[in-house]
Amino acid sequence: MPASAPLILGNEPGSFPHSVLAERHPAIIRQVREAFPYGPDRRRALDALLVSCTKGVIEPLPADAHDRDRWAAWGLDTYAGRSWFDVPWLWSESYFYRQLLESVGYFGPGPWQGIDPFRPDKLAELDAPQTDEELAALDALEDRPADERDRALLHGSLWGNRADLGFRLSAGGADTSAAVPGLVADDSETLWSLLPPSGAGTLCLIADNSGRELIPDLLLIAHLLAGGRVERAVLHVKPHPYYVSDATPADVLDALRRLTAAPGAARGYGRRLWAALTDGRLTVRAHPFSCGPLPYAEMPDDLRAEFAATVTIVKGDLNYRRLVGDRLWPPTTPFPDVTGYFPGPVAALRTLKSDVICGLDAGTEAALDAAEGPRWRTGGTHALIQVRA
Repeated sequence: MPASAPLILGNEPGSFPHSVLAERHPAIIRQVREAFPYGPDRRRALDALLVSCTKGVIEPLPADAHDRDRWAAWGLDTYAGRSWFDVPWLWSESYFYRQLLESVGYFGPGPWQGIDPFRPDKLAELDAPQTDEELAALDALEDRPADERDRALLHGSLWGNRADLGFRLSAGGADTSAAVPGLVADDSETLWSLLPPSGAGTLCLIADNSGRELIPDLLLIAHLLAGGRVERAVLHVKPHPYYVSDATPADVLDALRRLTAAPGAARGYGRRLWAALTDGRLTVRAHPFSCGPLPYAEMPDDLRAEFAATVTIVKGDLNYRRLVGDRLWPPTTPFPDVTGYFPGPVAALRTLKSDVICGLDAGTEAALDAAEGPRWRTGGTHALIQVRA
């Protein structure tokens, strides 16, 4: 592990983390407030969270919260009473979503228990015409050579991350269908070497977003199972709504229903995935740590044991931050150095939406800085495939 780099905080005006805390979070509260006919108590709680996260301090969870002890172990006792802007950004972002669920009564008891406050936007995206277009493209892929199918489905999973609803909310409706730019790092050949056609091991895919990102993740899993590259797959999702669009078990079911109801090749993928779930070749797991505010270097022992016996693919920007640590690494810091703690082979598929980056060569970093300045880190227009075998 290289010498530690500075933790990212949200207290620098003009920085990307500061804009998330000061602008994106209030926008999300207002969006959620209007998405459902919440009663006066819930609306007052949302208004209080809006004041707290912009002008106040981090408040503790209620004494009867089911996960109060877990959050205490994750740092709440240390950070309560401090400004949201003065604690690690990864922590404050995660806790914001936990408090948002508290405000809308997600954990109950009451009529709003278990109601995903982000569900309307998730379903709207899943039902969008763009989804039909992407699924129709599978028909043309059926007769292509195996290596082309491999590459197309891997890149579909990679670039599907650009459909992240939380990212688009603050990007002013950025066009996620724009031409795909090149990768800033591409270890795909190493990844395929870990998933050979004769392979019979287990793949863990740590999912990020639902909707138009989760579908290509599921398609990649179906492809790897059908081709014999893996014998079994475990799809890790969030146990409850998180970061606006992060996938939960309910979102997996919605995506599967979307696939099985589609025409053409997409329906075949959906049926194969459905069968894989019923016979145990595909498992969905929702571990509490998936909604934790800590890097994967601090993962619990049961996850460490699971990842030691698999090839793990980590999807998306948030999971990348948790994988490498939410720190300002020099971009040329080798990816294997900062992921050396991970118990088994690990790959990151990520479009760039935050400042954290490692594993670049110096020439790539210089070219990006010259062409775009710092925006290349956060604009979602570049991507990477990095592997530590």
